[in-house]
Amino acid sequence: MTTQTALLLLTSETPLHAGAGQSVDGIDLPIQREAHTDWPCVYGSAVKGALRAHAEQRLGGKAAAITDLFGPDHGGASERDTSHAGALLVGDATLLALPVRSLQSCFTWVTCPQALTRFARTVERLGLALALPAITPPTRDKALGQGDAKLFLEEFRFEQSPDACIAALAKALAPLSGGALEEATLAQRLVVVHDDIFSFLTRNATSVQPHIAIDSTTKTVKDGALWFEESLPPETLLYVPLTATASRRKGASLNAADVLTQFKQLLPDGKNWLQLGGNETTGMGWCRVGIASTTAEQGA
Repeated sequence: MTTQTALLLLTSETPLHAGAGQSVDGIDLPIQREAHTDWPCVYGSAVKGALRAHAEQRLGGKAAAITDLFGPDHGGASERDTSHAGALLVGDATLLALPVRSLQSCFTWVTCPQALTRFARTVERLGLALALPAITPPTRDKALGQGDAKLFLEEFRFEQSPDACIAALAKALAPLSGGALEEATLAQRLVVVHDDIFSFLTRNATSVQPHIAIDSTTKTVKDGALWFEESLPPETLLYVPLTATASRRKGASLNAADVLTQFKQLLPDGKNWLQLGGNETTGMGWCRVGIASTTAEQGA
């Protein structure tokens, strides 16, 4: 079987809440996180569901195309169709850079060597022609960037050293963003910190918002209707690996390249918006999507 691969780069434009379905540490509705790093993520099943919903909205009654990409729509237990799987394999949305408030600017994109190494490994696995620079890991009190010598992130103070890797990263990432990122702005605000500092920020620099419910008659807060909800802030950078195979639907003749082409048509330039996660009726979860893909088929 032959496959085609692609990479989605997501830039959140509004707060993004992909819920974990359980409470933890005083947060009633925390976001999804990786078990081994505790870094925020969005599970592949949630990303695939959002992509399917987007396809249904874009294609309307073209059920065959949706079924080719994402598989049959599962109704109730008696209506469950397990005749074939979708031809699009969707991975987790993995954190690449987190926006963190800074004294020097309105915010700074923060990443770390481990996050960049994982991104580079994903790019290599997908066979994408993307030039990523080597990163020299900074110590805990240092940061790599292009801004002032003194860098303040939350309660941390760093000695910031200029490094050519920042400009190279900005040059590689900006064209992948689907118009969401400008190379000059990214180069100015992107910094690389120690892995441990990044892990601390991913746990403590997210947004936690209190919510209440109002009684429509008395216009006061309902008893017990107070909860805290965590979300990723706007400007968060995530990436999603994709693999396309030939359609598995009986009678379909789409090969892997056709499947990937159909998928790209769902997110054309200028209309490459995707709503991901919960609270869509309150405007949360909007992301700008950029797509980078291979051109040659790969044997699988």
